[in-house]
Amino acid sequence: MQTPWGDVEVWDAHVHYFSRPFFQSLAAQSGRSVEEIGGALAWQVPADGGGLASKWLAELDRHGVSGACLIASIHGDEGSVIDAVRQSPGRFAGYFMLNPTAPDAAERVRAALAGGLRTVCLFPAMHCYSVQDARVQPVLEAVANHPGAALFVHCGVLTVGVRKKLGLPSPFDMRYSNPIDLHAVALRYPRVNFVVPHFGAGYFREALMLADMCPNVYLDTSSSNSWLKYQPSTMDLRQVFRRALDVLGPTRLLFGTDSSFFPRGWHRTVFDDQARCLWELGVGAADARLIFGGNLQRMQIP
Repeated sequence: MQTPWGDVEVWDAHVHYFSRPFFQSLAAQSGRSVEEIGGALAWQVPADGGGLASKWLAELDRHGVSGACLIASIHGDEGSVIDAVRQSPGRFAGYFMLNPTAPDAAERVRAALAGGLRTVCLFPAMHCYSVQDARVQPVLEAVANHPGAALFVHCGVLTVGVRKKLGLPSPFDMRYSNPIDLHAVALRYPRVNFVVPHFGAGYFREALMLADMCPNVYLDTSSSNSWLKYQPSTMDLRQVFRRALDVLGPTRLLFGTDSSFFPRGWHRTVFDDQARCLWELGVGAADARLIFGGNLQRMQIP
């Protein structure tokens, strides 16, 4: 992709893969048909997984993006992303949401990683558990026993706009959202890479503290970063990057957009805003290449 630093290989570390099973889950919860859900949201509902994967591939090509980490965005939808990764190897890396309190959680992790997925995504506030809960231990062990696998842990404010639009409740519990909860876990598994998205989504200070104490913790830069409204009015995205670079350096930041649905597709504005901030901060070409894709490749996720 052409950037202020010239041609840079860009990998998006955070793209939600809204498969047909994702829409079917919303339909079941709301008592509507899949087509009614699509109409209410003004979103395109994929007819099948192969078509959605091809659509995302064409979208990445249109923007000059080398690849994307696709997140299966409901528990139990690993198969959709496994199929997408197999359809376009080298362009997609597979993540999947997991509720670790489910009785078959560890078995799901082992099967998904064996099937080619790379990262397990935990949403403690959504599923109402602490990452230090004993029920999470078998999942941590399964990830640790699979070299190269990573653990993504959503912290901070968690809002799912699609649920609000459909009038569905979001019974989340923010007691389980603090990045500090990860400290003991990340120390116990020093060979596992942990990814905290959205700069901690409001827990920016705590995310920095965690990453400062744990060299195996990475931050992803995805979303509109609307959590900035909880920060002092003088804090903007450029200052966020400055502080993150001061604490983590350029080697533990992962560029992401939080793209998700069509017809919007890949969220180019997020990339443009982040690139502009880094350029204005004087980040050099070598470090920009790390943030926009090199770090993911160094982690062996793609």
